[in-house]
Amino acid sequence: MSGKFEVTGLFYESNGYKLRKYLDIKRVGVGFNEPDLMVVMMNPGSSYPLDGIDNNSAPSEAEPDTTQQQIMKVMNAAEFNYARILNLSDLRTPDSSELYRFLRSEESSAVEHSIFSQNRRSELEHLFVSGIPVIFAWGVNRALIPLAKQAIETLCVRNPLGILKPNTRYSYYHPLPRIYAKQLEWVQHVTSQISRTANAAAV
Repeated sequence: MSGKFEVTGLFYESNGYKLRKYLDIKRVGVGFNEPDLMVVMMNPGSSYPLDGIDNNSAPSEAEPDTTQQQIMKVMNAAEFNYARILNLSDLRTPDSSELYRFLRSEESSAVEHSIFSQNRRSELEHLFVSGIPVIFAWGVNRALIPLAKQAIETLCVRNPLGILKPNTRYSYYHPLPRIYAKQLEWVQHVTSQISRTANAAAV
């Protein structure tokens, strides 16, 4: 799947932490300027800059991880050409428990690690494209609720795509659940949401 798409991200460092501001997934060989799909997920996992530069002022080619492969499957099925991924937290770690520890610690307040914070509003306005489909998919751990609430209230997306956990307001299932059948289900569910939305718009 990754052969059909090129992946670039803006990697940077702050207070000794490795972070990523955004990630772009573009279909190879198609000309475009603006994303036609926005995705908001938990944090940059095992994706890393291929040039080895962790603190850059320009986007660089990135190694995609398995979660991004899930987004590519949706893009392929729904014929999207350009997705931009933003995260609740920019902190790069493939270990979600490490992220939760960071969010609960005092260290997290020393780093402006969420693009949805008030102090980074201009960056968000520059990177977030309005009026296109938006997938919410950051997972359902309770440690994420404050950031998820902030993101939802900041973005004001009327009909986000994704699977909202029953009886919750801020917990959208992650694209890569541990069970493979559930991974397939997530792709199918979001793809069908996109086609329903497109059909409703065409009526």
